[in-house]
Amino acid sequence: MKRALAITLLLLGISAARADEMRPAYLELRETSAGTYDVVFKVPARSSDQRLSLYARLPDDCQIVTPTETEFTGSAFIERSTIRRDGGLAGAEIRIDGLAKSSTDALVRIQGLSGNSQTFRLSPSSPSLIVTAAPSGFEVAKTYTVLGIEHILVGLDHLLFVLCLMLVAGVGRKLLITITGFTLAHSVTLALSTLDIVTIPMPPVEAVIALSIVFLASEIIRSDRSSLTYRYPVSVSMSFGLLHGFGFAAVLGEIGLPPEEIPISLLFFNVGVEIGQLLFIAALLIFAGVAIILCRAVSRRIPSPAHWQPVAAYLIGTVATYWTIERIAGFVR
Repeated sequence: MKRALAITLLLLGISAARADEMRPAYLELRETSAGTYDVVFKVPARSSDQRLSLYARLPDDCQIVTPTETEFTGSAFIERSTIRRDGGLAGAEIRIDGLAKSSTDALVRIQGLSGNSQTFRLSPSSPSLIVTAAPSGFEVAKTYTVLGIEHILVGLDHLLFVLCLMLVAGVGRKLLITITGFTLAHSVTLALSTLDIVTIPMPPVEAVIALSIVFLASEIIRSDRSSLTYRYPVSVSMSFGLLHGFGFAAVLGEIGLPPEEIPISLLFFNVGVEIGQLLFIAALLIFAGVAIILCRAVSRRIPSPAHWQPVAAYLIGTVATYWTIERIAGFVR
């Protein structure tokens, strides 16, 4: 089991070296007068001068009012233009070309003159939509819930932090309290950052998030049961959870949270993050259960946590140390 766990975590570490790369594209069409729309299309950038190959395709009967202006903003490539379509966009098809061959999603937001807005989520398996006449609050809730789930499941630095919390707190009431504390803490800073009440630069936050994983990995290696981390893991999960909340907020900042839908989209993004965490924990528990069954079937011996936890902690710590150095180097240049 030790060897299997080590290989699993090593593969996780290799794939994690580029954590949080899967960012959604964002297309916004804001109606400024009857049938006339300001269009903003934000595409994740691969580098300072290279974008993902995603392209917004609007109905053929749309008229171009102003030519498209483009710019790179570091993390995204942005296109701005103005179009007109007689009768508005109701019933029109909007497509994101290139999405079917990608591993990311796209959010489409359409706001009418009345202020009502619609938010849609397009995916590689569903890269187009037909605009409906009336907005749906359910669609907004579903879109941001799925976005939250996807973000936590591909945010490998956040997942490794949760894994470390499990190794420290174990399985049971203490784990429940620890994860709940983490959720409450990152919910607070997610809301504060999204609402622009508290604003701090993201590069240092991302570096400290990686450093928080290094800290927990070192605590697991030391395995000092009398330390504050082991006696009160919720104190650690809440302290670092505040920083992770700013990381979650960065995702919403990149795609642009719709002003009229902030409460519902913020709430359900957070719900999605929590669902993603629970799915990850459930998957780990299932994996552990299967591993125990296999060990009993093969050798009737179950390796002690004292044997395999240090191996896991060293692997996690190595990956997190690499992230820390990489992220610090990125903002001190």
